[in-house]
Amino acid sequence: MKYHKFNFYRSTYCEFEMQNVNFFDDMKAHFQSKSGSYYYYTAEGVFRYSNHWGRVANCRWKIQGIENYKNQNYYVGYANWSDFYPLNSTDKVFYLEVDYTVHKVNIKRVQNNSEEAHFLMTSGFAHQRLKQIQTLFKEYKWARYYEEDIETLRRKIIDKLITTNKILQQVKLEL
Repeated sequence: MKYHKFNFYRSTYCEFEMQNVNFFDDMKAHFQSKSGSYYYYTAEGVFRYSNHWGRVANCRWKIQGIENYKNQNYYVGYANWSDFYPLNSTDKVFYLEVDYTVHKVNIKRVQNNSEEAHFLMTSGFAHQRLKQIQTLFKEYKWARYYEEDIETLRRKIIDKLITTNKILQQVKLEL
């Protein structure tokens, strides 16, 4: 499906690139939503000024380039029309990317021209896994029953979670 200013907000997934927050100082927005977000359309894409990212109505819109995202802080993001993808509960087009050095996990959408093989998941399943992995990075009580180093355990469990449909308890039992 080809997206444009009349349909990009209907059940889509998109990763916006962060822009200068002063972008809208010199521009007049084409549209303001009920929640206070501003939109400026170009032939190539859309600029969005908003204080809420992630789940937006029936969409999943992320903003890249922010280390410590805080809800209620305003950010400007830009996305090309080609960066929007249909969001539904049946397509397995998402995978998880983990950075063990900073204890971060991100949901990524597989690109059409990607040569890499990833374990693909639905949006709902990827978000469920994301929360489980974030908990594994934050908490440590679960690891006290194991005799192995917690970082080694985390890596083994998370590597398994991002490559299988097995539930977390089953993955832990198999260690």
